[in-house]
Amino acid sequence: MSRRVITYGTFDLLHQGHLNVLERAKALGDYLIVGVTSDIFDANRGKTNLKQNLLQRVEAIRKSGLADEIIVEEYVGQKISDIQRLDVDVFAIGSDWEGKFDYLSEYCQVVYLQRTEGISSTMLRADLQTVLKLGIVGCGHIAKKFIAEAKAVIGLDLVAVFSPIAKEAEVFTQQYGVPLAYEDLNNFMDVVEAVYIASPHSTHYAYVKQCLLEGKHVLCEIPLTLAAAEAEELFWLAQQRNLVLLEASKTAFCPAFAHLVNMVKSGVIGEVIDIQASLSILKAKSLLESGAGQAGGSMNELAPFALMTILKILGPHLRKVNFFTMMDRGLDVFTKGVFLYDKAIATMTLGLGMKTEGNLIVSGTQGYIYVPAPWWRTEYFELRFEDQNLNRKFFYPFLGEGLRYEIQEFCEMITLQRTTSFRLSPKESIWIADIIERFGKKENLTILS
Repeated sequence: MSRRVITYGTFDLLHQGHLNVLERAKALGDYLIVGVTSDIFDANRGKTNLKQNLLQRVEAIRKSGLADEIIVEEYVGQKISDIQRLDVDVFAIGSDWEGKFDYLSEYCQVVYLQRTEGISSTMLRADLQTVLKLGIVGCGHIAKKFIAEAKAVIGLDLVAVFSPIAKEAEVFTQQYGVPLAYEDLNNFMDVVEAVYIASPHSTHYAYVKQCLLEGKHVLCEIPLTLAAAEAEELFWLAQQRNLVLLEASKTAFCPAFAHLVNMVKSGVIGEVIDIQASLSILKAKSLLESGAGQAGGSMNELAPFALMTILKILGPHLRKVNFFTMMDRGLDVFTKGVFLYDKAIATMTLGLGMKTEGNLIVSGTQGYIYVPAPWWRTEYFELRFEDQNLNRKFFYPFLGEGLRYEIQEFCEMITLQRTTSFRLSPKESIWIADIIERFGKKENLTILS
């Protein structure tokens, strides 16, 4: 009878230390099972600095030739069920976990393997990871949230903040510990390698363009621009200079939303026929007061999340879009968009100073997906069918304010010299800008009295 051995790990940037542990584990028996942690499980454990996704890590293990079987570890407590299900005789793990898995001795033999000194994934990531000197343009509420979120990402050094109002920049540095404050954009550019733009919407295009022309990578808050041609120009500039330009839509980069889209696209609910996306902010007085002349309003504040979702699921080929809106002090405080496709329809409901349910429903010919409010901070959704016995619930981490996911993607793109992201591509950002532009031009717009 064969002696079955199991071991687990992230196996990011598979190196000789990993291989040595796998070889030692394999020597304990005749059949080696290797459990590789899923991306979502790693995120749950606070591991946001991995350089390879699950598929890349599994493929590296497969190519090593040491594993007879590869499984995916997706949740805490799975090791016990794996050991029982796979009839495991020996659980083996590196000696740095000494004593941590003694509880498994009830089910099989537990062996702690000697680790290879002087090499680790952390060291390799550190070698790959250069410290990125980043500056912030703008001192508003989102810039303040960015400070804490950036601390969760390895390899990022916040060195400066810029505001055309000197006092704002000075107060910001004092309150949040950013070393340098500038009111002169050129001086600010001299000390940074990358820029996070959190200024009023109406200024995004000009700031992004100037940063790109100065050779700086840019992470820009939503909406990237208010016109499609402007977005096209900016992505072209970035591509010509081999720079990263990324729109900071936190929903696009969080684990749960990515899984939700993949499930829908896989056909689990059949053909999608309807999407309903609602977002609202009740305490919106400050947004209204600061929005005049700065491209505020419900469309520019909130639509990018809903538009990104509709685009990801139904695609870019619209037959028609109609808008309905209510105005207050020159700003749209309530906006509804109706998007007509050949075989589907989508609606978005946006509000400032009013409240909607704030959920997301994706309906198909076989079932539907329900995401409760606030769905744009996706951490839980339900897959529902007519036969309720088939219903399933999915839970995921949404750490902090969620900005860390977009920051991590931005830093990885720079480090790995990858100028586009499949989670939010340039074409998708341009499409979003196009819809926002149509609203701004009052195309198919009905203003409610």
